[in-house]
Amino acid sequence: MKKVRGGYDIRLAGRPSRTIQQIVPPQRLLLPRRTRRFLFGQACVEEGARVKAGDVLARDGKNFDLPLVAPMGGTVSWTAQADHAVLGELEPPACEEQATPVHAPSGGETAAKRRQLVDLGAWAFVEDAYSGKLPDPQGTPAAVIVSTLRLEPYQARGDVQMMESLLGFIRGLEHLQSLLEYQPIYLLFPNVRSEFAQQVRQQLRGHAWIKLVEVPLLYPHDNMLLCARRLGFRRDQIVWTLGPDAVLAVDAALTHGRSVSSRVISLGGPGVKVPVHLRVTFGHPLEELTAGRLEESECRVINGGALNGYDATAAGQLGVDIECQGLTIVPENVERELLGWTRPGLDRRSYSNSYLSALRGSFDERMTTAMRGERRPCISCSFCEEVCPTGVMPHLIHKLLYADRLEDVERSRVDLCMDCGLCAFVCPSKIELREDMHEARRRIETELHAAEEH
Repeated sequence: MKKVRGGYDIRLAGRPSRTIQQIVPPQRLLLPRRTRRFLFGQACVEEGARVKAGDVLARDGKNFDLPLVAPMGGTVSWTAQADHAVLGELEPPACEEQATPVHAPSGGETAAKRRQLVDLGAWAFVEDAYSGKLPDPQGTPAAVIVSTLRLEPYQARGDVQMMESLLGFIRGLEHLQSLLEYQPIYLLFPNVRSEFAQQVRQQLRGHAWIKLVEVPLLYPHDNMLLCARRLGFRRDQIVWTLGPDAVLAVDAALTHGRSVSSRVISLGGPGVKVPVHLRVTFGHPLEELTAGRLEESECRVINGGALNGYDATAAGQLGVDIECQGLTIVPENVERELLGWTRPGLDRRSYSNSYLSALRGSFDERMTTAMRGERRPCISCSFCEEVCPTGVMPHLIHKLLYADRLEDVERSRVDLCMDCGLCAFVCPSKIELREDMHEARRRIETELHAAEEH
Protein backbone atom coordinates (compact mmCIF):
# COMPACT_ATOMS: atom_id res chain seq x y z
CA MET A 1 0.00 0.00 0.00
CA LYS A 2 1.26 3.45 -0.92
CA LYS A 3 2.49 5.90 1.70
CA VAL A 4 -0.22 7.68 3.68
CA ARG A 5 -0.35 11.48 3.51
CA GLY A 6 -2.69 14.19 4.76
CA GLY A 7 -5.67 13.62 7.03
CA TYR A 8 -6.73 15.28 10.27
CA ASP A 9 -7.90 14.25 13.72
CA ILE A 10 -11.30 15.96 13.94
CA ARG A 11 -12.26 16.35 17.60
CA LEU A 12 -15.92 17.28 18.05
CA ALA A 13 -18.07 17.01 21.17
CA GLY A 14 -21.11 14.77 21.18
CA ARG A 15 -19.69 11.54 19.79
CA PRO A 16 -21.95 8.56 20.52
CA SER A 17 -20.96 6.06 23.18
CA ARG A 18 -20.29 2.40 22.40
CA THR A 19 -23.58 1.25 23.93
CA ILE A 20 -26.47 0.20 21.67
CA GLN A 21 -30.06 0.92 22.64
CA GLN A 22 -32.79 -1.24 21.15
CA ILE A 23 -35.61 1.02 19.95
CA VAL A 24 -39.17 -0.31 20.10
CA PRO A 25 -40.83 -0.22 16.64
CA PRO A 26 -43.26 2.70 16.22
CA GLN A 27 -46.95 2.58 15.32
CA ARG A 28 -46.16 3.31 11.67
CA LEU A 29 -43.10 3.32 9.44
CA LEU A 30 -42.16 6.06 6.97
CA LEU A 31 -39.84 4.48 4.40
CA PRO A 32 -38.16 7.07 2.13
CA ARG A 33 -38.40 6.03 -1.52
CA ARG A 34 -35.47 8.27 -2.44
CA THR A 35 -32.04 7.85 -0.83
CA ARG A 36 -28.55 9.03 -1.69
CA ARG A 37 -28.11 6.41 -4.44
CA PHE A 38 -31.55 4.92 -5.04
CA LEU A 39 -35.02 5.85 -6.24
CA PHE A 40 -37.60 3.15 -5.58
CA GLY A 41 -40.06 4.44 -8.14
CA GLN A 42 -41.68 1.17 -9.29
CA ALA A 43 -44.41 0.31 -6.80
CA CYS A 44 -44.98 -3.45 -6.48
CA VAL A 45 -48.08 -3.40 -4.26
CA GLU A 46 -51.28 -1.39 -4.46
CA GLU A 47 -52.56 1.31 -2.14
CA GLY A 48 -54.04 -0.26 0.99
CA ALA A 49 -52.50 -3.68 0.37
CA ARG A 50 -51.57 -5.85 3.31
CA VAL A 51 -47.94 -7.05 3.26
CA LYS A 52 -45.77 -9.32 5.38
CA ALA A 53 -42.27 -8.65 6.65
CA GLY A 54 -39.87 -9.27 3.77
CA ASP A 55 -42.34 -8.52 0.97
CA VAL A 56 -41.15 -6.24 -1.82
CA LEU A 57 -42.81 -2.82 -1.71
CA ALA A 58 -41.05 -1.15 -4.66
CA ARG A 59 -38.03 -1.50 -6.91
CA ASP A 60 -35.34 0.72 -8.37
CA GLY A 61 -35.44 -0.04 -12.09
CA LYS A 62 -32.14 1.74 -12.74
CA ASN A 63 -30.23 -0.29 -10.15
CA PHE A 64 -30.73 -3.95 -11.12
CA ASP A 65 -34.34 -3.94 -9.81
CA LEU A 66 -33.11 -3.55 -6.25
CA PRO A 67 -36.10 -4.03 -3.91
CA LEU A 68 -37.39 -1.87 -1.09
CA VAL A 69 -38.32 -4.58 1.40
CA ALA A 70 -41.01 -4.24 4.06
CA PRO A 71 -39.27 -4.29 7.48
CA MET A 72 -42.52 -5.35 9.19
CA GLY A 73 -45.95 -6.53 8.20
CA GLY A 74 -48.58 -3.85 7.77
CA THR A 75 -50.87 -1.88 5.47
CA VAL A 76 -49.24 0.10 2.66
CA SER A 77 -50.03 3.69 1.74
CA TRP A 78 -48.33 5.57 -1.09
CA THR A 79 -50.35 8.77 -0.70
CA ALA A 80 -50.16 9.48 3.04
CA GLN A 81 -46.69 11.08 2.75
CA ALA A 82 -45.00 12.28 -0.42
CA ASP A 83 -41.97 10.23 -1.54
CA HIS A 84 -42.49 7.73 1.26
CA ALA A 85 -43.93 4.26 1.58
CA VAL A 86 -46.03 4.36 4.75
CA LEU A 87 -46.67 1.15 6.67
CA GLY A 88 -49.49 1.31 9.21
CA GLU A 89 -51.35 -1.21 11.36
CA LEU A 90 -48.04 -2.92 11.97
CA GLU A 91 -47.78 -6.53 13.01
CA PRO A 92 -45.64 -7.29 16.08
CA PRO A 93 -42.15 -8.32 14.95
CA ALA A 94 -41.43 -12.03 15.11
CA CYS A 95 -38.43 -13.48 16.90
CA GLU A 96 -36.90 -14.38 13.55
CA GLU A 97 -37.32 -12.26 10.43
CA GLN A 98 -39.28 -14.11 7.80
CA ALA A 99 -37.46 -15.35 4.75
CA THR A 100 -38.29 -13.89 1.37
CA PRO A 101 -38.84 -16.22 -1.61
CA VAL A 102 -35.63 -16.23 -3.64
CA HIS A 103 -35.33 -16.35 -7.41
CA ALA A 104 -32.35 -18.57 -8.23
CA PRO A 105 -31.26 -17.93 -11.83
CA SER A 106 -29.35 -20.38 -13.94
CA GLY A 107 -25.62 -19.96 -14.15
CA GLY A 108 -24.33 -21.86 -11.15
CA GLU A 109 -24.35 -21.53 -7.38
CA THR A 110 -22.36 -18.27 -7.34
CA ALA A 111 -24.84 -16.53 -9.65
CA ALA A 112 -27.73 -17.76 -7.49
CA LYS A 113 -26.08 -16.42 -4.33
CA ARG A 114 -25.52 -13.03 -5.93
CA ARG A 115 -29.14 -12.92 -7.11
CA GLN A 116 -30.23 -13.78 -3.58
CA LEU A 117 -28.30 -10.80 -2.22
CA VAL A 118 -30.24 -8.56 -4.60
CA ASP A 119 -33.63 -10.15 -3.89
CA LEU A 120 -33.21 -9.78 -0.13
CA GLY A 121 -31.98 -6.19 -0.33
CA ALA A 122 -28.49 -6.94 0.99
CA TRP A 123 -26.87 -5.72 -2.24
CA ALA A 124 -28.00 -2.17 -1.37
CA PHE A 125 -25.14 -2.06 1.16
CA VAL A 126 -22.45 -2.55 -1.53
CA GLU A 127 -20.71 0.28 -3.43
CA ASP A 128 -18.15 0.58 -6.18
CA ALA A 129 -15.03 2.29 -4.85
CA TYR A 130 -14.54 4.76 -7.70
CA SER A 131 -18.05 5.63 -8.82
CA GLY A 132 -19.84 5.20 -5.49
CA LYS A 133 -22.66 3.51 -7.39
CA LEU A 134 -24.23 0.09 -7.01
CA PRO A 135 -22.00 -2.42 -8.84
CA ASP A 136 -23.35 -5.08 -11.16
CA PRO A 137 -24.13 -8.07 -8.90
CA GLN A 138 -23.17 -10.48 -11.68
CA GLY A 139 -19.99 -8.60 -12.61
CA THR A 140 -16.42 -9.59 -11.82
CA PRO A 141 -14.66 -7.26 -9.37
CA ALA A 142 -10.92 -6.74 -9.29
CA ALA A 143 -11.04 -6.94 -5.48
CA VAL A 144 -13.24 -6.48 -2.43
CA ILE A 145 -12.45 -3.91 0.25
CA VAL A 146 -14.13 -4.25 3.65
CA SER A 147 -13.73 -1.49 6.21
CA THR A 148 -14.16 -2.02 9.94
CA LEU A 149 -14.02 1.67 10.83
CA ARG A 150 -15.71 4.99 10.10
CA LEU A 151 -13.75 8.10 11.00
CA GLU A 152 -16.17 10.86 10.01
CA PRO A 153 -17.58 12.41 13.21
CA TYR A 154 -21.03 11.18 14.28
CA GLN A 155 -21.14 8.21 11.90
CA ALA A 156 -21.98 4.80 13.37
CA ARG A 157 -18.77 3.21 14.60
CA GLY A 158 -17.66 0.05 12.84
CA ASP A 159 -16.51 -1.70 16.01
CA VAL A 160 -19.90 -1.08 17.62
CA GLN A 161 -21.70 -2.65 14.66
CA MET A 162 -19.36 -5.64 14.73
CA MET A 163 -19.71 -6.19 18.47
CA GLU A 164 -23.32 -7.33 18.06
CA SER A 165 -22.24 -10.37 16.05
CA LEU A 166 -18.54 -10.88 15.44
CA LEU A 167 -19.16 -14.46 14.32
CA GLY A 168 -21.77 -13.20 11.86
CA PHE A 169 -19.20 -10.75 10.51
CA ILE A 170 -16.68 -13.57 9.97
CA ARG A 171 -19.35 -15.71 8.28
CA GLY A 172 -20.21 -12.77 6.03
CA LEU A 173 -16.57 -12.51 4.95
CA GLU A 174 -16.59 -16.23 4.16
CA HIS A 175 -19.73 -15.79 2.05
CA LEU A 176 -18.06 -12.95 0.15
CA GLN A 177 -15.06 -15.16 -0.56
CA SER A 178 -17.38 -17.84 -1.96
CA LEU A 179 -18.68 -15.30 -4.52
CA LEU A 180 -15.19 -14.72 -5.92
CA GLU A 181 -12.66 -16.73 -7.88
CA TYR A 182 -9.15 -15.47 -7.15
CA GLN A 183 -9.81 -11.83 -6.33
CA PRO A 184 -8.39 -10.62 -2.99
CA ILE A 185 -10.38 -9.35 -0.03
CA TYR A 186 -8.75 -6.45 1.82
CA LEU A 187 -9.86 -5.75 5.39
CA LEU A 188 -9.22 -2.19 6.58
CA PHE A 189 -8.36 -2.23 10.26
CA PRO A 190 -7.33 0.56 12.67
CA ASN A 191 -3.68 0.54 13.73
CA VAL A 192 -4.57 0.13 17.40
CA ARG A 193 -4.00 -2.64 19.93
CA SER A 194 -7.29 -2.68 21.84
CA GLU A 195 -8.85 -5.77 23.39
CA PHE A 196 -11.56 -5.92 20.73
CA ALA A 197 -9.02 -5.47 17.93
CA GLN A 198 -7.05 -8.40 19.30
CA GLN A 199 -10.24 -10.48 19.45
CA VAL A 200 -10.96 -9.74 15.79
CA ARG A 201 -7.41 -10.67 14.80
CA GLN A 202 -7.76 -14.00 16.59
CA GLN A 203 -11.03 -14.75 14.78
CA LEU A 204 -9.33 -14.02 11.44
CA ARG A 205 -6.60 -16.60 11.99
CA GLY A 206 -6.86 -19.33 9.40
CA HIS A 207 -8.38 -16.97 6.83
CA ALA A 208 -5.27 -16.53 4.71
CA TRP A 209 -7.33 -15.11 1.83
CA ILE A 210 -8.03 -11.96 3.89
CA LYS A 211 -5.35 -9.30 3.51
CA LEU A 212 -5.24 -7.06 6.57
CA VAL A 213 -4.52 -3.38 5.86
CA GLU A 214 -3.84 -1.15 8.87
CA VAL A 215 -5.19 2.40 8.64
CA PRO A 216 -4.27 5.41 10.82
CA LEU A 217 -7.08 6.94 12.87
CA LEU A 218 -7.09 10.16 10.87
CA TYR A 219 -10.04 11.26 8.77
CA PRO A 220 -10.52 10.43 5.86
CA HIS A 221 -8.10 7.48 5.66
CA ASP A 222 -11.07 5.12 5.95
CA ASN A 223 -12.37 6.38 2.59
CA MET A 224 -12.87 3.46 0.20
CA LEU A 225 -11.89 5.40 -2.91
CA LEU A 226 -8.67 6.54 -1.26
CA CYS A 227 -7.84 2.99 -0.18
CA ALA A 228 -8.55 1.58 -3.65
CA ARG A 229 -6.10 4.05 -5.16
CA ARG A 230 -3.43 3.27 -2.59
CA LEU A 231 -3.84 -0.44 -3.21
CA GLY A 232 -3.09 0.17 -6.88
CA PHE A 233 -6.52 -0.24 -8.46
CA ARG A 234 -7.41 1.89 -11.47
CA ARG A 235 -10.55 3.90 -12.20
CA ASP A 236 -11.60 1.46 -14.93
CA GLN A 237 -11.58 -1.48 -12.47
CA ILE A 238 -14.59 -2.45 -10.39
CA VAL A 239 -13.85 -2.74 -6.66
CA TRP A 240 -16.63 -3.81 -4.30
CA THR A 241 -16.61 -1.95 -0.99
CA LEU A 242 -18.53 -2.87 2.15
CA GLY A 243 -18.79 -1.72 5.75
CA PRO A 244 -19.45 -3.93 8.80
CA ASP A 245 -23.22 -3.57 8.42
CA ALA A 246 -22.96 -4.67 4.79
CA VAL A 247 -21.04 -7.82 5.73
CA LEU A 248 -23.67 -8.62 8.38
CA ALA A 249 -26.41 -8.11 5.77
CA VAL A 250 -24.62 -10.61 3.50
CA ASP A 251 -24.54 -13.07 6.40
CA ALA A 252 -28.26 -12.60 7.07
CA ALA A 253 -29.12 -13.20 3.41
CA LEU A 254 -26.87 -16.19 2.70
CA THR A 255 -26.82 -17.88 6.12
CA HIS A 256 -30.40 -17.33 7.28
CA GLY A 257 -32.15 -16.50 3.99
CA ARG A 258 -33.70 -13.31 5.34
CA SER A 259 -33.57 -9.61 4.68
CA VAL A 260 -32.32 -6.99 7.11
CA SER A 261 -35.12 -4.90 8.62
CA SER A 262 -33.06 -2.72 10.95
CA ARG A 263 -29.56 -1.37 11.41
CA VAL A 264 -27.35 0.23 14.04
CA ILE A 265 -27.09 3.98 13.54
CA SER A 266 -25.55 6.74 15.62
CA LEU A 267 -27.41 9.61 17.25
CA GLY A 268 -24.79 12.20 18.06
CA GLY A 269 -23.82 15.82 17.96
CA PRO A 270 -23.90 18.72 20.42
CA GLY A 271 -27.69 18.85 20.24
CA VAL A 272 -28.18 15.41 21.81
CA LYS A 273 -28.49 14.97 25.58
CA VAL A 274 -26.95 11.49 25.60
CA PRO A 275 -25.18 10.58 22.33
CA VAL A 276 -25.63 6.88 21.71
CA HIS A 277 -25.95 4.14 19.10
CA LEU A 278 -29.44 2.90 18.31
CA ARG A 279 -30.78 -0.19 16.59
CA VAL A 280 -33.76 1.11 14.67
CA THR A 281 -36.19 -0.33 12.16
CA PHE A 282 -36.00 1.11 8.66
CA GLY A 283 -38.65 3.78 8.31
CA HIS A 284 -38.71 4.76 11.99
CA PRO A 285 -40.02 8.37 12.04
CA LEU A 286 -37.20 10.84 12.72
CA GLU A 287 -39.47 13.00 14.86
CA GLU A 288 -40.25 10.10 17.20
CA LEU A 289 -36.63 8.96 17.22
CA THR A 290 -35.36 12.33 18.44
CA ALA A 291 -38.26 13.13 20.80
CA GLY A 292 -37.00 13.77 24.34
CA ARG A 293 -33.37 13.33 23.31
CA LEU A 294 -32.52 16.87 22.18
CA GLU A 295 -30.88 19.63 24.20
CA GLU A 296 -32.84 22.42 22.50
CA SER A 297 -36.11 22.73 20.63
CA GLU A 298 -34.59 24.19 17.45
CA CYS A 299 -32.06 21.76 16.02
CA ARG A 300 -30.82 20.79 12.59
CA VAL A 301 -31.18 17.07 11.85
CA ILE A 302 -28.42 15.91 9.50
CA ASN A 303 -28.57 12.52 7.83
CA GLY A 304 -24.97 11.31 7.94
CA GLY A 305 -21.78 12.63 9.45
CA ALA A 306 -20.55 16.11 10.24
CA LEU A 307 -18.76 16.68 6.92
CA ASN A 308 -20.73 14.72 4.34
CA GLY A 309 -24.25 14.61 5.74
CA TYR A 310 -27.24 16.57 4.46
CA ASP A 311 -30.16 18.37 6.10
CA ALA A 312 -32.82 15.66 6.37
CA THR A 313 -35.62 18.13 7.11
CA ALA A 314 -34.80 20.30 4.10
CA ALA A 315 -34.72 17.17 1.91
CA GLY A 316 -38.21 16.21 3.07
CA GLN A 317 -37.04 13.01 4.75
CA LEU A 318 -39.37 11.80 7.49
CA GLY A 319 -38.01 8.35 8.37
CA VAL A 320 -34.76 6.40 8.61
CA ASP A 321 -33.74 5.34 5.09
CA ILE A 322 -31.91 2.13 4.20
CA GLU A 323 -28.58 3.96 3.69
CA CYS A 324 -28.60 5.96 6.94
CA GLN A 325 -25.39 5.56 8.96
CA GLY A 326 -26.27 8.08 11.64
CA LEU A 327 -28.06 11.27 12.60
CA THR A 328 -26.10 14.38 13.54
CA ILE A 329 -28.02 16.87 15.67
CA VAL A 330 -26.75 20.46 15.76
CA PRO A 331 -28.58 23.29 17.62
CA GLU A 332 -29.61 26.16 15.36
CA ASN A 333 -27.94 29.45 16.22
CA VAL A 334 -30.83 31.88 16.69
CA GLU A 335 -28.86 34.59 18.50
CA ARG A 336 -25.72 36.41 17.43
CA GLU A 337 -22.64 36.14 19.62
CA LEU A 338 -21.87 39.55 21.11
CA LEU A 339 -18.43 40.79 20.03
CA GLY A 340 -17.43 37.28 19.03
CA TRP A 341 -14.52 38.59 16.96
CA THR A 342 -12.85 39.95 20.11
CA ARG A 343 -12.79 36.61 21.93
CA PRO A 344 -9.51 34.67 22.05
CA GLY A 345 -11.10 31.34 21.08
CA LEU A 346 -10.51 29.31 24.22
CA ASP A 347 -13.36 26.95 23.27
CA ARG A 348 -12.54 26.72 19.55
CA ARG A 349 -10.09 24.53 17.70
CA SER A 350 -8.11 25.75 14.72
CA TYR A 351 -5.81 23.91 12.33
CA SER A 352 -3.54 26.97 12.40
CA ASN A 353 -3.31 26.89 16.23
CA SER A 354 -3.95 30.63 16.20
CA TYR A 355 -6.54 30.52 18.99
CA LEU A 356 -5.81 30.55 22.70
CA SER A 357 -7.16 27.00 22.77
CA ALA A 358 -3.77 25.85 21.43
CA LEU A 359 -2.58 26.07 25.05
CA ARG A 360 -5.26 23.63 26.22
CA GLY A 361 -3.95 20.63 24.34
CA SER A 362 -6.38 18.13 22.87
CA PHE A 363 -10.09 18.74 23.53
CA ASP A 364 -13.45 18.24 21.82
CA GLU A 365 -14.95 21.33 20.21
CA ARG A 366 -18.70 21.97 20.23
CA MET A 367 -20.01 21.98 16.66
CA THR A 368 -22.28 24.88 15.68
CA THR A 369 -24.27 26.12 12.68
CA ALA A 370 -22.76 29.61 13.07
CA MET A 371 -20.16 30.76 10.55
CA ARG A 372 -18.21 32.56 13.28
CA GLY A 373 -17.05 35.36 11.06
CA GLU A 374 -17.45 35.93 7.35
CA ARG A 375 -16.12 34.52 4.11
CA ARG A 376 -12.85 36.09 3.04
CA PRO A 377 -10.55 35.80 0.01
CA CYS A 378 -8.03 32.96 -0.04
CA ILE A 379 -4.87 33.84 1.89
CA SER A 380 -2.78 31.02 0.34
CA CYS A 381 -2.06 29.40 3.70
CA SER A 382 -1.99 25.95 2.00
CA PHE A 383 -3.72 24.30 4.96
CA CYS A 384 -6.15 22.64 2.54
CA GLU A 385 -3.23 21.20 0.58
CA GLU A 386 -1.56 19.90 3.76
CA VAL A 387 -4.58 17.91 4.91
CA CYS A 388 -5.68 16.68 1.47
CA PRO A 389 -4.93 12.93 1.32
CA THR A 390 -4.93 12.87 -2.49
CA GLY A 391 -2.34 15.60 -3.09
CA VAL A 392 -4.80 18.01 -4.70
CA MET A 393 -4.24 21.76 -4.21
CA PRO A 394 -7.75 23.12 -3.51
CA HIS A 395 -6.54 26.71 -3.02
CA LEU A 396 -5.02 26.73 -6.51
CA ILE A 397 -8.11 25.19 -8.09
CA HIS A 398 -10.27 27.80 -6.32
CA LYS A 399 -8.27 30.62 -7.90
CA LEU A 400 -8.14 29.02 -11.34
CA LEU A 401 -11.88 28.43 -11.26
CA TYR A 402 -12.46 32.06 -10.28
CA ALA A 403 -10.33 33.10 -13.28
CA ASP A 404 -12.36 30.79 -15.54
CA ARG A 405 -9.26 28.80 -16.55
CA LEU A 406 -10.89 25.39 -16.94
CA GLU A 407 -7.99 23.83 -18.87
CA ASP A 408 -5.62 24.64 -16.02
CA VAL A 409 -8.16 23.37 -13.49
CA GLU A 410 -8.25 20.03 -15.29
CA ARG A 411 -4.45 19.86 -15.41
CA SER A 412 -4.45 20.45 -11.63
CA ARG A 413 -6.06 16.98 -11.25
CA VAL A 414 -9.33 18.07 -9.72
CA ASP A 415 -10.56 14.61 -10.75
CA LEU A 416 -8.61 13.15 -7.81
CA CYS A 417 -10.87 14.91 -5.29
CA MET A 418 -12.93 12.39 -3.32
CA ASP A 419 -15.30 14.85 -1.61
CA CYS A 420 -14.12 14.29 1.96
CA GLY A 421 -14.73 17.98 2.78
CA LEU A 422 -11.58 18.31 4.87
CA CYS A 423 -10.29 21.25 2.82
CA ALA A 424 -13.35 23.34 3.66
CA PHE A 425 -13.20 22.24 7.31
CA VAL A 426 -9.69 23.63 7.90
CA CYS A 427 -9.99 26.73 5.67
CA PRO A 428 -9.50 29.90 7.81
CA SER A 429 -11.20 31.99 5.09
CA LYS A 430 -14.35 29.85 5.34
CA ILE A 431 -14.34 29.13 1.61
CA GLU A 432 -16.59 26.26 0.55
CA LEU A 433 -13.76 24.48 -1.24
CA ARG A 434 -15.67 21.23 -1.54
CA GLU A 435 -18.37 23.03 -3.52
CA ASP A 436 -15.62 24.50 -5.70
CA MET A 437 -14.37 20.98 -6.46
CA HIS A 438 -17.90 19.92 -7.44
CA GLU A 439 -18.35 22.99 -9.61
CA ALA A 440 -14.98 22.49 -11.29
CA ARG A 441 -15.71 18.88 -12.24
CA ARG A 442 -19.19 19.78 -13.47
CA ARG A 443 -17.93 22.61 -15.67
CA ILE A 444 -15.11 20.52 -17.09
CA GLU A 445 -17.61 17.84 -18.07
CA THR A 446 -20.37 20.11 -19.40
CA GLU A 447 -18.34 22.95 -20.90
CA LEU A 448 -14.80 21.85 -21.67
CA HIS A 449 -15.37 18.27 -22.82
CA ALA A 450 -18.72 19.05 -24.43
CA ALA A 451 -17.02 21.73 -26.54
CA GLU A 452 -14.29 19.26 -27.57
CA GLU A 453 -16.88 16.72 -28.74
CA HIS A 454 -18.47 19.29 -31.03
